[in-house]
Amino acid sequence: MKKEKDVFKQFRDSFSKMDGHFHILEQRIPVEIQMEYFKYSEQIRSHSDHTEPLSDEECEAISDLLQIETLSNDEKKHLITTLAISKSVKAYRLLKEYVEHPDPAIADWAYMAVMEARISLESEFSDEKQIYISTGLGGKDEKLRFYILILSNDKKVFLEYQKQVIEREFNYLLPQDNCEIERLTIEDNYIELILLIPVRADIKGILGNVITECNQYGDFLSNQYTITNVKELSKEEIKDIITRDGDS
Repeated sequence: MKKEKDVFKQFRDSFSKMDGHFHILEQRIPVEIQMEYFKYSEQIRSHSDHTEPLSDEECEAISDLLQIETLSNDEKKHLITTLAISKSVKAYRLLKEYVEHPDPAIADWAYMAVMEARISLESEFSDEKQIYISTGLGGKDEKLRFYILILSNDKKVFLEYQKQVIEREFNYLLPQDNCEIERLTIEDNYIELILLIPVRADIKGILGNVITECNQYGDFLSNQYTITNVKELSKEEIKDIITRDGDS
């Protein structure tokens, strides 16, 4: 438990000490793709001859090329990244239009490009420090999205009244801490929760509080839980955790 407390404290403290404007990637994009994008973006930037923002005409020309169906995904990625690093308002607007109906094969790449273009522009026009935050599950505004798995005590099947308590207490208490429930799924002996949590929130305190409140009605929720902002767990992964009695 001590190690767990330290992890949550370090997570909260890291954001509390940051002074600037947070940019949180809203889409769920695998971390591997995010890393690939930024590596590629840096390569394009280092080999670019442009020292000034692209003109509106140049941006339009690049955007028109994106509509060519015979272009390979690699060629489209190059064009999209070129727009993203252009420091052009026009490029940002064109990218915003593109992600409304993107090529599915490069949609994640396009979302990353919009984020980079936005941060680049705000860095140019504002004295405020721009802070980029990304996770596999994304986020919204200044909140990060988490997947949380909470088991029943001793793997017992929830009684009907216990399910009602969970539904009531979670939906009542979590919004009080400015958390947004995107999904609450109550299975036979575990709960899955997709939750948006403010970046500076006391995550452990928030979850501990709602579990404690539920357990006043029968001590049926485990105080041990699994939380991640990388991905949702599969049914097999959940089964493995339950088999290990939640010791994760």
